[in-house]
Amino acid sequence: MLDTLIAGVLRGNVYALGAVGISLVFGVMNVVNFAQFSFFGLGAMLTWFFVAQLGLSFWLSLPLVLIICAVLGLLINVAVVRPLAKYLPLAAMLSTYAVSLILDNTSQTLFGANSRVFPTVLPTSNLHIGSMRFGTADIVMLGITASVMVVMSLFLKYGKVGRGIRATAQDQEAALQMGIPVGAVQNLSFVIASALGGLAGIFIALYVGVADPTSGINTGMTAFVAATLGGLGSLLGAVIGGFVLGVLESFGIYLFGGSSDQIIVFFILIAVLTIRPGGLLGKVPLISSEPLTGTFLGKGRPFRIPKWVWPIAFVIGGIVIPLVSNDYILSTGTQVLVYAIIAAGFTVTAGQAGVMALGQAGPIAIGAYTSALITLYLHVSFWLALPIAGLVAAIIASIIASPIWGVKGHYISIATLGIGIVIVAIIQLIIPMGIQGIPWPTIGDIQLFSAQDFYFIDFGVLVLTLLVMWRIRRSHLGRVISSVGADEIAALASGVRVRDYKALAFAVSAFFAGIGGSLLAHQYTYIDTSIFSMMMSLLVVTIVILGGVNLPYGAVVGAIILIGGLEALRFTDELRIIVYGLVLILVVRFRPGGILVRNS
Repeated sequence: MLDTLIAGVLRGNVYALGAVGISLVFGVMNVVNFAQFSFFGLGAMLTWFFVAQLGLSFWLSLPLVLIICAVLGLLINVAVVRPLAKYLPLAAMLSTYAVSLILDNTSQTLFGANSRVFPTVLPTSNLHIGSMRFGTADIVMLGITASVMVVMSLFLKYGKVGRGIRATAQDQEAALQMGIPVGAVQNLSFVIASALGGLAGIFIALYVGVADPTSGINTGMTAFVAATLGGLGSLLGAVIGGFVLGVLESFGIYLFGGSSDQIIVFFILIAVLTIRPGGLLGKVPLISSEPLTGTFLGKGRPFRIPKWVWPIAFVIGGIVIPLVSNDYILSTGTQVLVYAIIAAGFTVTAGQAGVMALGQAGPIAIGAYTSALITLYLHVSFWLALPIAGLVAAIIASIIASPIWGVKGHYISIATLGIGIVIVAIIQLIIPMGIQGIPWPTIGDIQLFSAQDFYFIDFGVLVLTLLVMWRIRRSHLGRVISSVGADEIAALASGVRVRDYKALAFAVSAFFAGIGGSLLAHQYTYIDTSIFSMMMSLLVVTIVILGGVNLPYGAVVGAIILIGGLEALRFTDELRIIVYGLVLILVVRFRPGGILVRNS
């Protein structure tokens, strides 16, 4: 039991370092910084490179890595985040996602995509207390973390710049009026956060003995949960959240097994946010509005599309393309269409209700597995399984999400992200080996298995989806949901049951996510939970934002750019994700409200 506690403290040590950086940037800029995640993997890989490849000592490599991460963090803020943060927090968040893609893939290009054995720079099992064994590395990691936390606390409490950081975190406008150089404070916060991310990455590699260029997303998400658990914007809360999460996760793994770690982490998060919205040390409510979308709606209005465009688009998309294109283009087109269906349904939640839910991979997975199981084992027709998959996804996702609708601000985004991850983790526990041999759709005795067949099916479902979205937006129900997204307080004052309508909007989005999951399952004929990753959730969100968060047809444009654009960049296979990230930053920079939205 004592071994488990020590393991939890060591895990929490890493989470606390990462959580402090995340919370620091959020506090001074009100931006959820996905780029922070990449520094976990980058710090580990840089240290491996310096020590194992260049032969430098660990103690020389450590400051070198921190300096590199700090400089990169400064460049990211100056070149990308700050210029976009003045438009919308949403645009800045999206840009950090693009930067994260660039950093991760640059790291894989430079160091290789495979995991590397981390050199044994310090003994890891040379000490013991009774039967409990630990190493010098563990003591050094805890000592460095404690020192960093003490220095940070003194700096923030007594240092002039540190007080400026605290003042900026409390009220940016007031800080500006008091003469505090807010821009420099934000730059410094990014520098500190990036260096802490690199340090956490070194520690996690030292702890597990492996440096993995793709490890940043998992460690980063857990650190993000730790920051949320403690209260976003509260540095002390981030430290406490990191250690609490590490210890609880360690005991959870001890009791329920290693495959349940994500379920444990996000179950804790959802439970805390439900009982105490705002986290352990955050104010309740720390944020009273939806910062990601509430201000977004008033920032632009959609371009008016002439009526004659729609029949032309229908003819080109539904007749010309499937008849003249080859299988490769049609296969890409089916992916575009499926993501357009999912994203168009998601505009009810993100656009109309003003809730930036981040866990759409969960209902997509429910739809995919439901459709696969009932067609494979109950021999239900694909055409009946398709709506059933949507209904099951809507019902299950709504039940699981029901406790969170009282949560405000960024926390609801994090809670929905947790729900998505928990759903996929539960499916992984129940069906660990995936499902293969999922039947193709049929009409009578004719099997529909070609790329052209699936294109026609997906196109028909997309047309139905857009018609349903159009009808919802013009109905009384749609107007009520829109009132929630436009001004939640005014809607409450008008007697609208805000919480119920948010839940209803989420159910509608989950229905179409389940439909999309069903279509993917029957096209792939094999599914496992690795398909339904957090990146899938972020991709859906990115598509919606890019097209215009309140526009169902904008989701089609976003899917064409993001899904089709990735394929268009396949000529440079190694660099295409990097090029894609750069293109995404440029699009967000010059069209921050979405491709089809103009400034009002």
